[in-house]
Amino acid sequence: MTESGSKIFVVDDEQQIVRVLKRALEAAGFTVQSAVSAKNALDAIQLWTPDVVITDLAMPEMNGIELCRQVRSFSRVPIVVLSVKGDERAKVEALDSGADDYVTKPFGMSELLARVRALLRRSERSAPQNSNESFTIGDFTIEPHLRRVQVRGKEIRLTPKEYDLLLYFASNPDRVLTHRAILEAVWGSNSAEQGEYLRVFVGQLRKKVEKNPSSPKYIKTEPWIGYRFEPAS
Repeated sequence: MTESGSKIFVVDDEQQIVRVLKRALEAAGFTVQSAVSAKNALDAIQLWTPDVVITDLAMPEMNGIELCRQVRSFSRVPIVVLSVKGDERAKVEALDSGADDYVTKPFGMSELLARVRALLRRSERSAPQNSNESFTIGDFTIEPHLRRVQVRGKEIRLTPKEYDLLLYFASNPDRVLTHRAILEAVWGSNSAEQGEYLRVFVGQLRKKVEKNPSSPKYIKTEPWIGYRFEPAS
């Protein structure tokens, strides 16, 4: 997937915002379609299969949170949520509902374009978590059929759960992952509130993959929200 010609779907009930976003995205080389309601957007997203969806959070009838949930029932397309709400609770709710990124209004168009490009890069290089094919992502080479991992060309030994955690990170590079999402994916839905699991295992994993675990380059902390995995040093 290349940036030029990538398809972006914009959802916002304010037509002026849609026009501004569409103009900026098209000027950057994207192909853009839009909708002014989440309900109308759902059918269009299924038919058009965009590469990224950008949606407002506060909309009548169906808000951005519900749109994220419904899109996630049939697609893994990256989703960016736009909102005037900048508090932690709103961000966590959006990310837990399936959003990949959260941009607080007002925002600079250059910032939004950078977020979109990052999501496109992640989609292009991310490996399916259940695939048995070996893959390289940044400084990491993972061989799922052998459960073997190399970092910067050197094999590292991981416990089964450390491996599961790293594989989940590697399957979702450059994406903000909430504590709840990671716990449910790696430990199961019954462990969603067991934050101590995550802190312990992230600490152990950093000791094995980071050059300086106290100043991590790969597994970045998103304060109060979760973690972001950046596979290139």
